[in-house]
Amino acid sequence: MNPKVKQVKTQILSKDWYTLKKVTFDYKLSNGNWVNQSRECYDRGNGACILLYNTSKKTVVLVKQFRMPTYVNGHENGMMIEVCAGVLDGDDPVTCIIKETEEETGYQIKNVKKVFESYMSPGAVTEILHFFIAEYDKEMKISDGGGLDAEHEDIEILEIDFTKAIKMIKTGEISDAKTIMLLQYAQINELIA
Repeated sequence: MNPKVKQVKTQILSKDWYTLKKVTFDYKLSNGNWVNQSRECYDRGNGACILLYNTSKKTVVLVKQFRMPTYVNGHENGMMIEVCAGVLDGDDPVTCIIKETEEETGYQIKNVKKVFESYMSPGAVTEILHFFIAEYDKEMKISDGGGLDAEHEDIEILEIDFTKAIKMIKTGEISDAKTIMLLQYAQINELIA
């Protein structure tokens, strides 16, 4: 517990897709004064994401899908190129990312490596995202992927040259934070030399 925080009151503003809460609390400033503050927190649960890479082909597997918040914010047509990802929904991060990889990309992977975890937008969203990497090859492809019909997912699978994917960050074709972080992790750690 943080001794600089007290009298926390939580009000649920919306519980539709996920939960939006208004949290009111007293916070002790560095100068010793107490101030009352109010913040909205969006709780969508924690998640996991993964970069699939192939060292011999020097490629990565990414997905392309429509993201309404980016569309609302003026991002072209709302289509985003991303690493495979999903909400834990009660699973541990490893189980989640193995399941999401198969659903979204059609690749059945077994050996994943967790490389780090991060809050993606700590000023407003409670989510911790678990970041993974895994090698893939054509023998692991067991289905077309594309996501679950029940979740109305319409996911395009992209196999992209790693060097091109890095360039797509600079051009803005890839502007998703988790994807940029994992591609740069792969670059810094020379996973695809």
